[in-house]
Amino acid sequence: MSDVLLSVEGLTRRFDVSKPWLNRVIERDERQFLTANADVSFEIRKGETFALVGESGSGKSTIAKMIVGLLEPSEGQIRFDGDVMDFNSGAAMRRLRRRFQMIFQDPFASLNPRWRVGDIIAEPIRTFDLMKGAAIRNEVGRLLDLVGLSATDAEKFPHEFSGGQRQRIAIARALSSRPEFIVCDEPTSALDVSVQAQILNLMRDLQDEFGLTYLLISHDLSVVRHMANRIGVLYLGRLVEVADAKRLFLDPQHPYTRMLLDAVPDLALSGRRRTPVTGEIPNPINPPPGCAFHPRCPHVMPICKQVIPPPIETATGRAACYLLAPTPA
Repeated sequence: MSDVLLSVEGLTRRFDVSKPWLNRVIERDERQFLTANADVSFEIRKGETFALVGESGSGKSTIAKMIVGLLEPSEGQIRFDGDVMDFNSGAAMRRLRRRFQMIFQDPFASLNPRWRVGDIIAEPIRTFDLMKGAAIRNEVGRLLDLVGLSATDAEKFPHEFSGGQRQRIAIARALSSRPEFIVCDEPTSALDVSVQAQILNLMRDLQDEFGLTYLLISHDLSVVRHMANRIGVLYLGRLVEVADAKRLFLDPQHPYTRMLLDAVPDLALSGRRRTPVTGEIPNPINPPPGCAFHPRCPHVMPICKQVIPPPIETATGRAACYLLAPTPA
């Protein structure tokens, strides 16, 4: 039996950002499309944490929303435990949705301010008809205790908690449907550093206890280093490198990955020469031809400006760069 829980194949998502029809007619403009993700493929094994990293605007959250069914892919497919996710079948998606949940980036916006905490956590239990009556109240209390809060907090409203406590409530809600897979979209980016460590340690403890599988979305490489088993690096919607976490930090293959790692503060004061991140991500509506990273790459070659590099196997995983393989004839 395969140990792959989630498989993403050729995932592409385009958004229509055109002006209204009448404006286009009057101004003689063409329709415009923004490609948020293009031909993204990766696998996540059971029990591991797979991290997607990249600068803001690289398409990380769009992938997360497609995986949990909040957005439908323009092309490609997603397999969960061997089954293709059929976004047009309500019954099929309902069966799958109990098995995966999402922890959102902003704990202040992801909880309904008009609901009590107990009702927020109990909603998935009632939706999937997992328990009834007093058993729901007992389960809510157990989950609150599990994430480091008190069962008495079920009667409070979200505004009565700090940011870190709200994220603990969001984690309890994600666990209430007894999922196997959790998408964590920047779960600590809105929190203080000291609180970040508490939440990350809690997530690791819960993963060990329940055998959870995580997709971690982050731009903070220190968080990724602490949490991830494998890492995928996104640039302008394309996956430029996938590697084992430890090996990627020691020996990054793609120039963009090296640039990201060089931007991490050198707390060890090693004195190693570092190249700061320069330039900005191009406009995704009108991306540069060939490798999208070539306007910022210190190793750019003529072929980079013409043809998108295919992913190739490397010593640490796979990467898409002409520095790693002979250029095509």
